[in-house]
Amino acid sequence: MSADALAAWVQVRNQIDWTSAAGEVPAPVEPIVDGLTTWCGEGSRSSDPDRGRRLLAALAQSRTDASHRRPLTCTLLSGWQQLVLGMPEVRFRRGDAFAKDGRERYALTPHTQRDFEQCLRDSADPRVPLASRSARAYLDVAFFHPFPDGNARLAMLTLAYVLEWEGVRLDQVGPLQTTRYADDDAGAADLATLVFLLIRATHQRATRFPH
Repeated sequence: MSADALAAWVQVRNQIDWTSAAGEVPAPVEPIVDGLTTWCGEGSRSSDPDRGRRLLAALAQSRTDASHRRPLTCTLLSGWQQLVLGMPEVRFRRGDAFAKDGRERYALTPHTQRDFEQCLRDSADPRVPLASRSARAYLDVAFFHPFPDGNARLAMLTLAYVLEWEGVRLDQVGPLQTTRYADDDAGAADLATLVFLLIRATHQRATRFPH
């Protein structure tokens, strides 16, 4: 049996200095182009147009949840995932999960869901810069792999939700779509830096070319 990638991620997560992985960012940030809406809509032009429409519905719900200041919880994510997958009910996984053609295994223990809930609460920690919190939440969803399917899409929605809470939107999200590995501490810190740079660039473009 392959090593537990989730355990590797938890170790990496705890050893990164998230407070210094990214700088402070301006807020709010209102982009000229809504990068996440564009990303969701691209699915509508794929071989499965319903996929894009479902993503847009989940994005709309996540933004409504942010506007109502609903804390990030597994229940909240489950509601988005129902829209992402077009299913009436989505529950936390009940066994080990696999990704990358089986090369990464995310074990399930009696404490996995509880630990995931705590990680989600960390996304609101004001002591950690916004870019780091959103990147860490993205990776938490990716490597806790809470649901049987659709976790990559959910990770992107989660990152955007943490930013949305602070009134920040990105004008592009494509650079975030790179394969991530659970045991890659440098890659995790780099993701926080990337989010910081994307926020700053979005702010600069919006300031230079106001609506």
